[in-house]
Amino acid sequence: MTVFSAFTDQQVITDLTQSVPDGLVVTDSDTLREYSFSSRMTDDDSGLALAVVRAHSVPDVQGTLDVARKYHIPVVTQNQFTSTVIGADGLAGSIILSTKDMNQIIEISKADSLAVVQPGVINGDLDAAARKQGMFYAPDPGSKKISGIGGNVATNAGGMSTVKYGATKDNVLGLKVVLADGRAIKVGGRTLKQAFGYDLTQLFIGSEGTLGVVTEVTVKLLPIPLGQSAVGIAFFDNMTRLADAVAAIRISGVYPTMLEALDAPTIAALDQYEGTHYGDNSGSMLIFKVDNSTDAAMTVVNDLLAQHGANHVQVTSDAQEQAALEKLRQDMLPAIFEGQNHIMEDMAVPLSQLATLMDYVQEVGQRTGLKIYTAGHAGDGNVHPTIVWPENQDMPAAVPGALQDMFHKTLALGGTISGEHAVGMLKNQWNNAELGGDVDQLQHQIKALFDPMQILNPHRKIN
Repeated sequence: MTVFSAFTDQQVITDLTQSVPDGLVVTDSDTLREYSFSSRMTDDDSGLALAVVRAHSVPDVQGTLDVARKYHIPVVTQNQFTSTVIGADGLAGSIILSTKDMNQIIEISKADSLAVVQPGVINGDLDAAARKQGMFYAPDPGSKKISGIGGNVATNAGGMSTVKYGATKDNVLGLKVVLADGRAIKVGGRTLKQAFGYDLTQLFIGSEGTLGVVTEVTVKLLPIPLGQSAVGIAFFDNMTRLADAVAAIRISGVYPTMLEALDAPTIAALDQYEGTHYGDNSGSMLIFKVDNSTDAAMTVVNDLLAQHGANHVQVTSDAQEQAALEKLRQDMLPAIFEGQNHIMEDMAVPLSQLATLMDYVQEVGQRTGLKIYTAGHAGDGNVHPTIVWPENQDMPAAVPGALQDMFHKTLALGGTISGEHAVGMLKNQWNNAELGGDVDQLQHQIKALFDPMQILNPHRKIN
């Protein structure tokens, strides 16, 4: 039977162009492919968007959603397009709603310890602007220099400073959001305490564009700590000893800003990338930072490191030397990605289970013959095992099973299979396994309440 469309693509594009008063509607093939396909998606027509809307204002967002509802077309909200879980790639025939041009810092208030920004503001740019006024923005994802605040909110981005300052959700006071039906609402506000009504602010954070489109964010700013910061590295015979040292430092009262763990293969890759020889020292490496160090605090850190078998400990308060040590963590991904295909995972477990998970990942690698690099934010139990294989080869057949084993082990340890990278399309079938049947059903009911026509980033977050 022949099925005839009720409208043409050109009709939709014409309507869309007339409905976006301030932004741009782009439909040329090069732009559609640029916005539709990240390195994690196959560049074919199965995910090619119909149009890209580069929104400049709230009316642009509302107009886009009006057209989407009218024609029942999916809308994929996209910011700086740094998602690692296929959370913002195009869907066939969809409208990609880009908010990266909504990139103004509206206000920085030192008196209220907050900033108000549009979603396209780069995380690092906000932090730099705040520091000019003696404040800083604490969340520090690995994508700090390139990711937008809107995307950070959508994924509840974490990162290296989470151990002390929390993830994005712990640093957002309020949001402005356009709902699927076009209503523009405000949730939260400018106060540090809020107890009225249901907490819809936290509901939108981490919702991955499935419940609404964030158009403005009010975030906490903190005063730059007094005193000197200290950055150090320490080496251990194995990950178990490192994890035990991290647990001791974590509850010592020192409040470190960063506790990052790298296993032996990762250290070796860094040595090759940087021309260093850290791999000669041990089987695992800890990079740590204390942002308002005192003699007493550093004595505690050094004593705990010694008690747990650390060796070749180096600590510096020199700014350039600190930057060089922190760069080791920043260069970790380029070092292990170079010349290789990869899948980087993102599990988190209770702190007491970190060593167990680290050991299990190593066991999976040995059992399957896969090359797995393991590093992560040890201070908050967040692990990033990365499976790699030569870029000119297909994905090894053992990879899916290895991932499933690691996911099941993480859940058995009381953890989560998405610590900070969100869910996207890579893990959206695991809701029942992680959350249980009743909560899985509630998730779908919440989605249906906010987006009854299922136009907002369908098939992401929940399947």
